[in-house]
Amino acid sequence: MKILRKIFKWTGISIGSVLLLIVLAGMSYRWLGPAPQAPKGEFIDVGGFRLHIHATGAKSDRPTVVMECGAGLTTEFFHWLNEGLQDSLWVVRYDRAGLGFSDGHQTPRDPETIAHELHTLLQKAGEEPPYLLVGHSLGGPYIRVFADLYPEEVAGLFFLDATHPQQVELFNAPEKTSLKFRAYMALLGVQAVAGELGIVGLYDRLFDFPYRGQGLPAETDHRVKQFLQNGKLISAYRAEIMEYHATLRRSDATGDFGDLPIRVFNAHQSPDHTYGIATEPWEDDERHPHQDYADLSTDGKLAFLYGNHVSIYTEKENADLICDEILQVVRELEP
Repeated sequence: MKILRKIFKWTGISIGSVLLLIVLAGMSYRWLGPAPQAPKGEFIDVGGFRLHIHATGAKSDRPTVVMECGAGLTTEFFHWLNEGLQDSLWVVRYDRAGLGFSDGHQTPRDPETIAHELHTLLQKAGEEPPYLLVGHSLGGPYIRVFADLYPEEVAGLFFLDATHPQQVELFNAPEKTSLKFRAYMALLGVQAVAGELGIVGLYDRLFDFPYRGQGLPAETDHRVKQFLQNGKLISAYRAEIMEYHATLRRSDATGDFGDLPIRVFNAHQSPDHTYGIATEPWEDDERHPHQDYADLSTDGKLAFLYGNHVSIYTEKENADLICDEILQVVRELEP
């Protein structure tokens, strides 16, 4: 028994020492590593905390483009869309609470709260409607709820591989009560702590963190990488995913949007698929689930772009096609 006690004792000491070294190394990297990047936009208080907003482009009487990121992402991912639109339109990018440069989240991450915070931000920044809302991934349900709450201020919706309201039923996303979902939330909690301690940044430095914005310029990609190492961002992402199922239910309850221009871009990687805006109605036996988004309006169209969930808009070629369609909608809206 004494031998076993000694084994357990020294095993515990060894494990504790290794963990302590990892924490110290991570904190040292955070203190001594690259300096945080400087924000390009401005900060606006929306009720006790500040959101980062970055607006560029050509001011005119045309609608303002407002971009809504997917869960846990930042304005940097919209680089090519911003580049493709700013010569013709006024483009607003912002970071939700806890993401990018914005202050940490202090409010619930349900879609109505997020929509109200965005609306407050736009008002305080002097960004007048109408708005063309662009939403990627979970940003799709967010802009749908925004349009439901502020219908008179929205001139068009653009969904970029948006999360489907029936994502659980149609695409096997885990139920909130499932072990898989709870385990993922626990893992994100650990990752958030590791990010705050600098361990995620150190890991990236040593082993090259695998997640990037595919197709983004090197400088932009570097800024993206810095954000994804941040414990604040991971914590905000976790908070948004905790509300994932409620967000989908709320977005599914919006109803239709009349003749509001809606364009839906879906990522597809089949070499045999036809890419671009669908010119013929979908047959019932071929109907793609994301046609549901297009069917929210009598002026809704579905398009397929070659790429994955992120490269559908971070690759310049895809971003250019999306920009062309946004500009086409703007021309159609003009008297």
